[in-house]
Amino acid sequence: MALNIKDPEADRLARALAAATGESITVAARAAFAERLARVQAQDAAPGVLAELESIIARARQRETLDGRPADEILGYDDAGLPT
Repeated sequence: MALNIKDPEADRLARALAAATGESITVAARAAFAERLARVQAQDAAPGVLAELESIIARARQRETLDGRPADEILGYDDAGLPT
């Protein structure tokens, strides 16, 4: 299936991209379409990923604290920040 784009700005951009990359207009346009589609699909997936991360964070916050000592004490550092 062929594309027939009759927009002067689209033609100018396609030619400029092809010239900048050293590719044919077809190859440059195909790559541009693929890259844009990947970005759009990634944006569509982002809300699901964000919801899953929020769920993980909520579950982690509900976990019981196994050791009530401060992190510096657990790691073995004194008030001067030196290992004990």
